Amino acid sequence: QVQLVESGGGLVQAGGSLRLSCAVSGRALWKYTMGWFRQSPGKERELVGGISWNSGSTGYADSVKGRFTISRDNAKNTVYLQMNSLKPEDTAVYYCGARTESGQYDYWGQGTQVTVSS
Repeated sequence: QVQLVESGGGLVQAGGSLRLSCAVSGRALWKYTMGWFRQSPGKERELVGGISWNSGSTGYADSVKGRFTISRDNAKNTVYLQMNSLKPEDTAVYYCGARTESGQYDYWGQGTQVTVSS
């Protein structure tokens, strides 16, 4: 059984920073491409960015490019989302997901709330 647990969310002022963590248990992290998603009330869950399991290459949504950075520590089975220059529109519940061999994000964390005040 694979489990993902996010942490690090909270309340921050606009312009501030937060770092989210996603700890993976049950299977080695290096086997998965990992993604960070977010969902705000009334909106669909959107992909913020992801990091590949093999090369460590990353990709980001245009809305966060240049402000957010995804990294992974396979030895700690943890993936991170560093968020800088936060804006009120970044307010959402943030989820990490693991993409399996099926090509789908089959495993999800419970989410962590990020609130950015103006």
